[in-house]
Amino acid sequence: MAKVCGLEQATRMIKDGDVVLAGGFYGNGTPEMIVDELLRQGRKNLTIVNNDGNSAEKGMGRLVAAGQVKKCIFSWCGRLAVLPQLVDEGKVELELCPQGSLAERIRAGGYGLGGILTPVGLGTIVEEKWGERVHLNGKDWMYHTPIRGNVAILEADVADAEGNLVFHLTQRNFNQVMAYAADLVIVQVNRPVLPAGAIAPQDVHVPGILVDYLIQGPRTL
Repeated sequence: MAKVCGLEQATRMIKDGDVVLAGGFYGNGTPEMIVDELLRQGRKNLTIVNNDGNSAEKGMGRLVAAGQVKKCIFSWCGRLAVLPQLVDEGKVELELCPQGSLAERIRAGGYGLGGILTPVGLGTIVEEKWGERVHLNGKDWMYHTPIRGNVAILEADVADAEGNLVFHLTQRNFNQVMAYAADLVIVQVNRPVLPAGAIAPQDVHVPGILVDYLIQGPRTL
């Protein structure tokens, strides 16, 4: 059963140097309360895995702008204007991975697979800098390593006391697959936590056995 935990206490479980999987697509689905607390506590040398980082004012990009991140693994970062300069100055390492490949690498990490093979990215900067070409069954493929995190920080719309999660619309994005791929899963829940059994089994997006801690967030529509 997941434990309902205070924001400060839960965030202190994230350590300097951790690999942090963070849900969110343009910030939608990113647990902003946890980001706030990471900023306040001054966590540093983080590796963050996120779709896009959003911007210096919202989402995981706030940690990048504050100098608390050593590496970003994103599919895109066009709204995070501060990042190219930080990369050029050697202050942040950036790894870009096509969006579908990024999701599959996380899934591979969660399911205990040895990586993924995909034709996407062959002959591009992705192959040149971050991939490995292999030849198998008469075809060329890009091999990517699996991704796992020390911690996953997620946002859900609804949860029950057992940690079962329900996401609202596009809030689901990377949150679902990341729940499988981290040693510790901390979830900001925007509506009041429901009693055990209040969510019908067919409506559960992430089973509670994967969730370690719930943080009560703001109630949203």
